Amino acid sequence: MVDIYYTDTSALLRRYVQEVGSGWLIALIAPERYSMVITSKLTLAEMASAFARRRREGTVTDEVYREATQAFLDDCRTQYQLGDVDDPIIALARELLDRRPLRAYDAMHLATALIVNQFCVDTYQHSLTFLSADDNLNAAASAEGLAVDNPNNHP
Repeated sequence: MVDIYYTDTSALLRRYVQEVGSGWLIALIAPERYSMVITSKLTLAEMASAFARRRREGTVTDEVYREATQAFLDDCRTQYQLGDVDDPIIALARELLDRRPLRAYDAMHLATALIVNQFCVDTYQHSLTFLSADDNLNAAASAEGLAVDNPNNHP
C-alpha cells in the first residue's frame, strides 16, 4: 500500500532548507518509498515567500536560494500532486474558519487535505497523513479527523 501524505508549506520547506525534522521528512517522502505527496497550489506562492525571506535575512545564500527554488519547482512537476484552489475548497475553508482558530491559508490547506482525504478513502480505502510544523494547524486537522504528524517531533 502506498503511503499518502498531505504536506503544508511549513513541513515541505524542510525538504529544501535545513530545519528541525528535515532528515525525517526527506526520508519519509523520498521518491524510492513510492509515497504519494499532495499539497495545494498555494504552496507555490508560500514556498517562494519562504525562500525569499530566508535570502533577505541572510540565512541562505543566493546560490542556496536558486538551488532550493529550482529543486522545489522540479519536484512539483515530477513528484507532488498539486491540489487546485477551487470553489469547494474555498467553501470548506470558510466553514473551517468558523469552527477553528486558523489563518486563511492554513484553512485552505486543511480544506484541501480534507477533500483529498475523502477522495483517498473512497478510491483507495486508505486515508492520508497530514504533515505540518504548525501545532495550531495540526490540532485543527486532528479535530477534523485527520491523522497528523509534525516534523518538529522528529529532530
